[in-house]
Amino acid sequence: MVVPVALTGATGFLGLRLLRQLLGAHRSVTVLAHAGSGDALHRITRFLELTGAPEPLVAELPARIRVVETDLERPRLGLSAPAFHELADGLGAIWHSAGSINLEGDLPQLRRTNVDGTRRVLELAAAGRRKPVVHHVSTAFVAGARRDGVAYEDELDDASGFENAYERSKYEAEKLVHAWSREHGRPVVVLRPSILVTDLPPHPDLPSHPLQVIERILSDVRRTAGPEHERPQHERPQHERPQHEGPQHEGPQHADPAARHPHGPGPGPGPDRRRLRTTVPRPRIRLVGQPDGRLNLTQVEHAAEVMVRLAGRTPSGGVDTYHVVHDRDVPVRTVVSLLEGLAGMSIDLVAGKPDAPSALEALLDFYPGMTAYLGHRRRFDDTRVRTLLGPSAVSAPVDLGYLWSGLGPEEPVPAPTPPPASPTAVPSDRYA
Repeated sequence: MVVPVALTGATGFLGLRLLRQLLGAHRSVTVLAHAGSGDALHRITRFLELTGAPEPLVAELPARIRVVETDLERPRLGLSAPAFHELADGLGAIWHSAGSINLEGDLPQLRRTNVDGTRRVLELAAAGRRKPVVHHVSTAFVAGARRDGVAYEDELDDASGFENAYERSKYEAEKLVHAWSREHGRPVVVLRPSILVTDLPPHPDLPSHPLQVIERILSDVRRTAGPEHERPQHERPQHERPQHEGPQHEGPQHADPAARHPHGPGPGPGPDRRRLRTTVPRPRIRLVGQPDGRLNLTQVEHAAEVMVRLAGRTPSGGVDTYHVVHDRDVPVRTVVSLLEGLAGMSIDLVAGKPDAPSALEALLDFYPGMTAYLGHRRRFDDTRVRTLLGPSAVSAPVDLGYLWSGLGPEEPVPAPTPPPASPTAVPSDRYA
């Protein structure tokens, strides 16, 4: 395409995948990078190298990507008036993917990033003589704290409240988009992904994804609770072990995540280590959740592809909203098994907060934005996307093995832990 396109958030978890898809559809892309955040072109190049992009594509990046340093929290994106209008007049489409996904963030800061940032992007779109189409990346979780039933693409209200300030900030940003579209008579494409995941193992040169953040929270909670709750070294993910300990499996070590098996964690530990894992008692905690709950987790690579394909369709003239979600939800029990394997603890799902929380349970109360989703049984309707794209909108399965690969532990995939017959019958002193 010859439509000049700009992208915010191009060095983020989703943004990097969007950029690769956009480079497949456009001759060049203007990257609106955060001022002072480092060499955006280098990070983009490194991502493409690590994910096996063709060498000709990597070699062409300096000629096909224009980096403009901006500040989405400042008027005119922090640019001078002439530079701002020159940028605006040269664009035919704007993708807004930048934002904060901090589930534990405070609302004022999240508003500055997610709401004011959206406002600045809309100002850029309004100033452009080409009247660029805006593609706004939101989240399916603007549906808020309604935990059951079906969330539809045309719904946008706050009747049920929100699980956290992040959801509210994204809701407010969407309301802003709708108001701007009505005021200017301009089309906007709103893309609502669910929780985005990958099976690409972590790497220092790659951005983390939401489940890695949860892993770090759980590890921090165990450390904060004291030495008796620390995870034994042999059970920690490879990146948490002391450097002198070395790898715990035979075979070559790959610094490049693309060189590892894309759907498996690699060789497992030897027999001695397996025996040791079974003899070390795990702390047991209670989290509020639904044993029959479900969450929607979508492969980030597939989501980016679907988004760019949807953007290629002629907009209606108003706000077109699409749920970019997986066609099959992941059972909460699968997510719990993942968390148990990552954190080295056993988790019981209970109906309400314990009256006498343990030390670990009390610390986890400081992270309500993370644990609230274990109580969800809501489904996101994506009829519109499936009608437009047909079978190609269907995703490959997201299971425990896939999720485990994307978090990078060298250990085998953990076996799902069966729930106790009656968690409420377990004495409180059994919990750490």
